[in-house]
Amino acid sequence: MTRFAILGSGSRGNATLIEAGGTRILIDCGFTLAEAEQRLERLGVEPAALDGILVTHEHGDHLSGVGRLARRHRIPVWMTHGTYAVWKDRDVPHALRFSPHQGFTIGAFDVRPYPVPHDAREPCQYVLASGGRRLGVLSDAGHVTAHMRAVLAGCDALLLECNHDPDLLRDGPYPPSLKVRVGGDAGHLSNAQAAGLLRGYARERLQHLVLTHLSEKNNTPALARAAVVEALELDAPWIVCADQDQGLAWREIV
Repeated sequence: MTRFAILGSGSRGNATLIEAGGTRILIDCGFTLAEAEQRLERLGVEPAALDGILVTHEHGDHLSGVGRLARRHRIPVWMTHGTYAVWKDRDVPHALRFSPHQGFTIGAFDVRPYPVPHDAREPCQYVLASGGRRLGVLSDAGHVTAHMRAVLAGCDALLLECNHDPDLLRDGPYPPSLKVRVGGDAGHLSNAQAAGLLRGYARERLQHLVLTHLSEKNNTPALARAAVVEALELDAPWIVCADQDQGLAWREIV
């Protein structure tokens, strides 16, 4: 049985927990050590029980807590060569580097990283497979490429960024330079872009669709959910939004 949970999702910190076959993997940790430990405890997981931390890129809301958590609990860390090159907190027991074009294995998981367009050194996202079940993660990408579509096809669970509504971003409080960055080709996916990925998506296997990294200033859960429901031509209780403070409780992939 594969299951996943989210410690928190948004510009104030991100971390996703995935478990199968006795292997527990954390994707990113953008929280303080105390907060990460507290959020793991809320999910019933001891930090020392983690088998690895996968990093997507070097921005603080994804990487800032990785070093402290890894040192305290002696957890191996995986990241691309480019992310490692700009990481300023490398003093961890085990730091392993990889190409975003090459898969590898951690315990019960086959890990497939894939590159994404984002304003970082060598960013990637992941598809994790175990026992015939596939979980895809896509966040922090400015647009959707054909390769991203191909890698994410046929997932049983999909964690998909819906960062902003373009109208709210345009009229919102961000300074012009930040609006350009967020809405640019190396920024973050809008609701419409996420919906575009889902149009024509073969959803026969899809059991969970979790909308992530919602902006607290430039989006709402209702707008994000409405966009993907329209694209899928389906409204189901398994289409949910992850929360910045509460994250998302455990979900099983059967």
